[in-house]
Amino acid sequence: MATAKKAAARNGFKTGEHIVYPAHGVGQIVSIEEQEIAGLKLDLFVIVFEKDKMTLRVPTGKAEQVGMRKLAEADTVEKALEIIKGRARVKRTMWSRRAQEYEAKINSGDLIAISEVVRDLHRAASQPEQSYSERQLYEAALDRMAREISAVSKMTETEAIRRIEDSLNKSPRRVAARGDAETTDEADEDEAEAA
Repeated sequence: MATAKKAAARNGFKTGEHIVYPAHGVGQIVSIEEQEIAGLKLDLFVIVFEKDKMTLRVPTGKAEQVGMRKLAEADTVEKALEIIKGRARVKRTMWSRRAQEYEAKINSGDLIAISEVVRDLHRAASQPEQSYSERQLYEAALDRMAREISAVSKMTETEAIRRIEDSLNKSPRRVAARGDAETTDEADEDEAEAA
């Protein structure tokens, strides 16, 4: 039996506010309910993920533990857009391991980590096609990034995607020749080790 709470705020979150839930992206707190579960009374955030047609109930005391956070600040959005302008940093490991790392970054809910996935998996029109799994991960990261930028900047998701694509188009051209790409990757690894 759920009852809606009169109080509109708990643990720094309030009803009507957009938040980021790591495993699902941007959602909106529509209410704070009290439910009795196994004899215990719990206060729950009721979070709606409109695009996914999903409602999630999170105990208010567990919000921080599960990684629920407020939307990124405007300066974090700008930093994320700068990151995707950079050169892709692709490790020389098996695809399955890289895919796990990309998935973990996407599900971290961290806008900066998600922007790194977008940068690393983006393919310009002049580059070879992506595999199905690469494309799926790229689109998942792009969607998460666009949803948060959309909510922070108060624009549509289409406008947010256009803004991301504009930043991606400003990134340095990736080297097409395989031999040059290896040299570039080694130089990037040397830069990373030096930093």
